[in-house]
Order: sequence, then structure tokens, then C-alpha cells
Amino acid sequence: MARRCKLLGFLVFLISLVPLGLGMSQEGLILLEVKRDLVDFNAFLSNWSLSDDSPCRWTGITCDPGSNLVVGVDLSNGNLTGSFPTAFCRLTHLRNLSLANNNIGGRLSPNLSRCRQIEHLDLSQNLFVGDLPDFISELAELKYLDLSSNNFSGSIPQGFGRLPKLQFLNLCCNFLNGTIPAFLTNLSNLLELNLAANPFLPGTIPAEIGKLSKLQNLWVPNCNLTGEIPESIGNLSALMNLDLSQNQLTGTIPESITQLTSVVQIELYSNQLAGYIPRKMSGLSALRKFDASMNILRGNIPENLAALPLESLSLFRNRLEGTIPEAIANSPNLFELKLFENNLTGSLPPNLGENSALQTLDVVENQLGGSLPSGLCKQGKLEILNLFGNEFTGDLPKEYGACLSLTRVRIQNNQLTGKISSSFWGLPHVSLLDLSNNKFYGAISPQIGNAKNLSILKIFGNQFTGPFPSQIGNLAYLSVLDASNNGFTGSLPHSLGSLLQLAELDLHGNQLSGGLLTDIQLWGQLTQLNLANNRISGPIPAELGQLPVLSSLDLSANSLNGTIPPELGNLKLNIFNVSDNQLTGTVPNTFNNGLYELGLLGNPGLCGDGFEMLKSCSRKGDDRMGRHRSWTWLLVVIFALAVFILLLGLAWFYRKYRKYSATEGRDSLQDNKSAWMLTSFHKLGFGGYEILDSIDEGNVIGSGGSGKVYKATLGSGDVVAIKKLWSMSDARNDNGFKAEVETLGKIRHNNILKLWCCFANGDSNLLVYEYMPNGSLGDILHGHKAGFLDWPTRHKIAVGAAQGLAYLHHDCVPPIIHRDVKSNNILLDSDFNAHVADFGLAKIIQSHDRVADAMSAVAGSYGYIAPEYAYTLKVNEKSDIYSFGVVLLELVTGKQPVDPGFEENRDLVKWVCNKIEWQDGWYGVLDSRISDCFKEEMILVLQVALLCTTSLPSNRPSMRKVLEMLPESRQQCKLKEYSKEANLISLS
Repeated sequence: MARRCKLLGFLVFLISLVPLGLGMSQEGLILLEVKRDLVDFNAFLSNWSLSDDSPCRWTGITCDPGSNLVVGVDLSNGNLTGSFPTAFCRLTHLRNLSLANNNIGGRLSPNLSRCRQIEHLDLSQNLFVGDLPDFISELAELKYLDLSSNNFSGSIPQGFGRLPKLQFLNLCCNFLNGTIPAFLTNLSNLLELNLAANPFLPGTIPAEIGKLSKLQNLWVPNCNLTGEIPESIGNLSALMNLDLSQNQLTGTIPESITQLTSVVQIELYSNQLAGYIPRKMSGLSALRKFDASMNILRGNIPENLAALPLESLSLFRNRLEGTIPEAIANSPNLFELKLFENNLTGSLPPNLGENSALQTLDVVENQLGGSLPSGLCKQGKLEILNLFGNEFTGDLPKEYGACLSLTRVRIQNNQLTGKISSSFWGLPHVSLLDLSNNKFYGAISPQIGNAKNLSILKIFGNQFTGPFPSQIGNLAYLSVLDASNNGFTGSLPHSLGSLLQLAELDLHGNQLSGGLLTDIQLWGQLTQLNLANNRISGPIPAELGQLPVLSSLDLSANSLNGTIPPELGNLKLNIFNVSDNQLTGTVPNTFNNGLYELGLLGNPGLCGDGFEMLKSCSRKGDDRMGRHRSWTWLLVVIFALAVFILLLGLAWFYRKYRKYSATEGRDSLQDNKSAWMLTSFHKLGFGGYEILDSIDEGNVIGSGGSGKVYKATLGSGDVVAIKKLWSMSDARNDNGFKAEVETLGKIRHNNILKLWCCFANGDSNLLVYEYMPNGSLGDILHGHKAGFLDWPTRHKIAVGAAQGLAYLHHDCVPPIIHRDVKSNNILLDSDFNAHVADFGLAKIIQSHDRVADAMSAVAGSYGYIAPEYAYTLKVNEKSDIYSFGVVLLELVTGKQPVDPGFEENRDLVKWVCNKIEWQDGWYGVLDSRISDCFKEEMILVLQVALLCTTSLPSNRPSMRKVLEMLPESRQQCKLKEYSKEANLISLS
């Protein structure tokens, strides 16, 4: 009986399961198959389950209300990985499918051609690779196709020209490297065509482009287009947006462009277009934005162009002449006017800004003159006012003092005069105020204390007078204050000592009096202090020696007295000038160096030994003693002369002997030491000859493409590394000596390799660095010691290198782009602290070049070069971030950036992505030599690395963001729970 009851219960259980299978529709089972093929880190598809037998209620699913059949699937932004689930194509009524902004990758399967009923297909912002599918032509119902921001390569196949219903085609931001084919113009129903940011081969815009009569948006910037813009462009009567920017187009702007009566914006910037702007622009009544900047256009700005209801007009960096048409001031929507770096003359339209909410006015580096319009900010929206490098005259209108929206004001290098209104000094949102090299006079108003966001204040080269108001100490963000060459009087306000962010203080060439400030402990960021040519008196405060990064100190031509405090010896000064004061006593030993001698002259009471022009500190005896000393010195001179002649003979013999010596020895560095010019960047504890004596083949510790590296142990006990760059005539030379010196000579950071000094003699160059006993990260990570490099140490190196790069990108003014970030350029000291090195390719980004700067050739190292850099030759911070992402991948995987074992994946980035998507998942790429208990932390760093190496530069985080995302190292092997939010970072 008991046995029969058990059997009956089992049958009841089986029967209870039947509804779960029978209730689920066939489409629901297909979608569960799709779910099984995807990796869902964030449980985005958690409600796709048997517990709900209606897929119409599942996330991202749209059903037809009548039949309850699935007609749409939208899984965008789901952080899904895996390959494209071809099971979608078994949904017979599926019309719309979006997998945008995920991490789905691999090649598109030919099975996609079975989705013949699909009308809307969006696979953008994923990791798809390989050629574009020619079978796409089998999707005859397709109206919308977006494959942008992937890794597709090769040519556009002919199948893309056989989609009769296609209205939207977006192939932007891939690696397509054919040419733009003419067969795309067969897509007669096309409304939008976007091919931007692909490394196409040089080619022209197809002349047949005019066949696309329905086209509304044409986006082909940064596509390596050459030749002229075809006249047929004027046949695109429905066109609303035309973007041909950042190409190499030549010729003139065709007159037919004036036939685009529906066009809203035209962007032609960064080409090589010449000639004149078409005159008959009045028919473009819908035009709101016209940007033809950075070409070689000449002639005048057409009056009928200026009369259009424009919102933005950008014609900067051309060769335009004549005046700015007054009609531009009548445009009711104008918010942006950029005409800088032309040859424009005349004055600004007098009513400019009165009829529109002008936000940006930039006319720098022209030949404009006259007075400034008073109504520029009448609508209260003006943010950027750039007028420098012209010939403007008259006063600064008092109305500008009421322009609370201003954030940047640069009106230097004009002939403006008059007093600055009190309210203008106190504008609350201005971060940069540059009034330098004008003829302004009067005092700085105490209202300057209200300028809470002011970071850079430059007012040098004017006629300002009076004392500095104490309220200047309220400017908590002030980093640069340059008020030199004015007529300021009075003492330095004590409130200056409270400026935490102050990096440069230049007040030279005024009439300041009183003593130097002593309450300056908060000046931890100060690098330059120049108070020369004033009337400052009293002693030099010892507190100056406590400023940690001060590199330039100029107190010359004042009335300072007392001694030079020995505490100044703590500083690492490139410039030290206390000349022409009333200083007395002995020069501290730190400054007993010929490099500082000129900066000590003009102080009659100052003495020091070992100088040529400064008097000696030795005591003078009586005349008899003097005569005795004279005889003694004469004998010493005679003896020294004899020794010199002897040594000269020995040196001559040694040179002759060395020519016949068959053994390797020291090179010609030893023969002509006097020809070397030494430039020091820090306080040196060694002599130049000691460095030159260390250039010996027995001291070589490395050799590379730019030169040899020597290790030298000096008499002081210091150990330095000396890089001897290849001869300037050597064919291998592209050694970046200038970039290295200009970069490392200026910056100070714990994670940037210290450059002590450099030597140059016209034929060769030497760079002397601090010595890194643990060598480079690349050598130790990929050498036999890699197994000893545990995860906490690797994490420490990653954070240190990130801090160094963040300093270059965000804290240097202007920013510095390294351009060759790699593991071999990250050096490790005895405690495995990271030091970013080798700045031979570094690029200092000027203020007007922040967008990107084109280089003449690809620079960097294979495996680390950002994909867009390889074909655009554009330099910006995102290139460094990609390279740093590769370094993170090296630390996590232990693999080299390029390895034959990667096969078709070619480099580490593609190998990692392929392994994660197709094979072993996250854990399969981690370095097996690292203890398992660090795996979770390594995956977090791996995800940051993949963010840094995403193909679309705009999606890469800044270095500051990278530092925020790098997890804190646990430093020991302890298991720890991580929430899904902390454990997963979106790879979009």
C-alpha cells in the first residue's frame, strides 16, 4: 500500500510539471534559447523564465496586441556578452531588433540572413569583428541598419547597394579600409548615410551622390576623402545636415551648395578648401550652422551669409579679409561666432549681441580695431569672450561688469585703456581673466574677492596702481597670478599665503615694498615665484625653503638684506636669482655652483669660494703676509702650469695610443669634456666631469632605438642612469632629446622619472636620470622574474603609473600627452613604485589645440597604438588611455602586447576580447601564476582595462576616472564578497 502511494505521488508530481512546458509558447522557448547563448552579468534578463509563460511581459519584448506574437526585441544597454544569437531569426514576425551598446562580438553568422522579415536592425556599440556581411542584401525588408562603433574591417560589400527599402545606414566608427563605393547611391530611399570615422583609402566623393534625392543627413567626416566636392551635391534637395569635415578635400566650395534650400547645418572644417565662400547664400533660409573653419578660404565674408538666421558661424583659421558684416548682429538666434586667426579688419558690429543670446565670441588674432560693443552680453548669456591679438581701443564697457554668465575673458594684447569697473573684477563665474598688455590703469577693486571661481589672473603689462586688496586671498582656486610690469605699491597682502592652489606668482616690475611673506606654509603647489624689480626689503625668510615643488625663485633688484638662508638649499631650483640686493655673508654650500653665480652678483657684502666674479670669503692678512702669499701663489701657478703641460702631453699620447688600440674603451666623450654644455633641472650633488667619466662600455646596462644606457655610481654615493643618445648623424636617430628635456625638465611628480640634468655638445646628447634598480615593468613582467611579481605589487604599479599619467593630462598646464605609454617605459624603483619614463615622443598640447593635433607620422609602439591613431594621426589624451589599458591587460594576463600565439587576433586586446566572448570567459584570461583569491580584484582591473581600450575614443574614461575606478588592493589573500554593482563595470 505504501509503495502504491509513493508511485501515485510521483505521477502527480510529473503531471504538475506538464503545464510549465505546455503553457510556454514556441516563441518563448526560442527566447530562452537566446538567453542561454548570452552571458548576462547584470541579470538584465532575469524575468525571462518558465515562471512567466508569456514572453510579452519579459524585459525588452514587444508583441503585436492582436496576435501576441513577438514583433520587437530591444536588449540595448544590457551589459550582455557572447555572440549574435541566430535563434532570433526563428521569430517569424520579428520586425525590430536592437542589441545596441552591449559587449556582443565575433563575426556575424551567415544565419543572420534568415531574418528576412527584419525591418529595423541595430547592432551598434558592440565588439563585432571581421568583414561586413555581403549576405545583408537578403534582408530585403530592411529599412534601418546601424552597425556603428564596432570593429568591422575591409570594404563595404556590394550587397549593401541592394537594399531597396533601406532608409537609414550607419557604419560609423569601424575600421573599414576600402573606398566609399558608388553603388551606395543606388539606395534610392535612403534618408540618412553615416560613414564617419573610418580609415578608408584615399578616395573621392562619388559623383553620383546627387542620385540620393531623398537624403536628409549625410555624415562622412574623417573618412580620408580627397578631390573636390562634386557639383551634384546640389541635387540633394531634401538634405538637412551635411558633414564633410576632417578630410583632405580640395578645390572650392561648389556654387551648387547654395541650392540646398532645406539644409540646416553645413560642416566643412579641417579640409584644404580654397577660393571664396559662395556669394549666393541667401536661398539657404533654413541654415542655422555654417562651419568652414581650418581651410584656406580667402576673400570677404558674404553679406548674404551673415544675413541668414544663423545660430553658429565658424570660419576661423582661414585667410579671410575685409570686415565682419554688420548683418550678422541682426541674426536673432546667433549664439556662437568664431572668426579667429584670419586677416579681418574694421570693427565689431556695434549692435552685436543685442538681438541674440550670444554665448561665444572669438575673434582673436585678426586686425580688428575700434571700440568694443557695449551690448555683447545684453541677453545675459555670454560665456566666452576672446578678443586678444587685435587693435581694439577705448574703455572696457561698464556693461560687462553685469555679465554674470562670463567664464573666460581673454582680451590681452590690444590697446584698451581706462579703469576696470569694480563689478567686473568680481564676476563670480570667471575662471580665466587675461587683461595683459593693454593700457588699463587704476586699482584692483576689493570686489575681486567675489570672483570665487577665478583660477588664472593675468594683468601684466598695464598701468595698474595701488595696493593689492586683501580680498585676493578669498580666491580659493587661484593657481596663476601674474601682475608684473605695472605700478602696484604697498606690501604683499598676508592673505596671499592662504592660497592653497597657487602655482605661479609673478609680481616683478612693480613698486611693492615691505617684507616678504613668512606665513606661506600652504603654498604646497607653488613652482614659480618672481618678485624681482620691486622695493621689497628685509631678510629672505627661511620658510621659502619649505616649499616642496618650487623650481624658480627670482628676488633680484630689491632691497633685501641679511644672509641667504641655508634652508633654501632644500629646494630644487632651476632658476635662483637674488642679484642686486644688499645681501651679506657666505653663499650656502648648495649654491656654490657656477650655474648660480650670475644670480648672486650685485650684493657687495656677499662672498663665496669657487666663483669667478664673486669675491672670496678668505680673510686678508697684513701686507707681508700678502706678499708671502703672492710668492706662494706664483710658485703654485708655475707648478700647476708644469703639471698641466705634463698632463696635456699624456693626454695627447693617450689619444694617439687609443687610435691604435684594438680593444673597446671609452669613446670620444672623454676627449672633449670642455665642449659639453650642462643644463641642470635639480640641485646636483655631483660634477659634470664625474658623469662624463662614467661613459664606459663596462657600465652599459641597456641599449635601444634611441641610444645606450649606462649605470654610474658617483663619489657622493648616488646612483644615476645615463642615456647617451645616438649621434645626430646616425640613421637610427629620432631620439626625442628636445621633447624629453622640454617635458621632464618642467614637471615634478613622484610617479614621473626624475631628469637630473642633460649634456649637449652639438653632436651627441646625454640625459642623466635617477636610477631605477628594478628596471622596467616590461622586463620584469615578461622575464624570468614575473612569477615573483604578485598581485598587490602589480596593483601598486598600475595605480602609480595611472597617477603619473593623470598628472600629465590634468595637472600640467598645458597638458602633456606621452604618446608612447608601454610597460617598457614604466620603470620601478627599489620599492616597486612606478615611474613613467621616456618622453621622447611627448606632445605638449597647446591651449588652442585641445581637440586633437595631427602628427606627421604614427608614433608609439606596436600593440599599444590606439586604433584611431594608426590612421588619423590625431593626438589627444585618449591615445595614452588606450595604451595604458594595454599595460593593465599585461598586468592582469601576464601576456605581452603582441604574441605569435594570438594568431588571427593579432594583439593582446583582441585576444582578450575573443577569449572572454568565445572561450574561457573572464577567468580564462587571468595570469595563472597569481593566487586564486585575487581573481575577483583582477577582474575589476580587467574591466577597467577593457574600458580604456574600447575602439571608440569618446567612450574611454579620463585618467582621473581610471584612478577612481581602479579598486583598492587588499594587499593580502582574503576572500571578500563583492556586490554585482561593484564587481561589474560596463564595457560600453
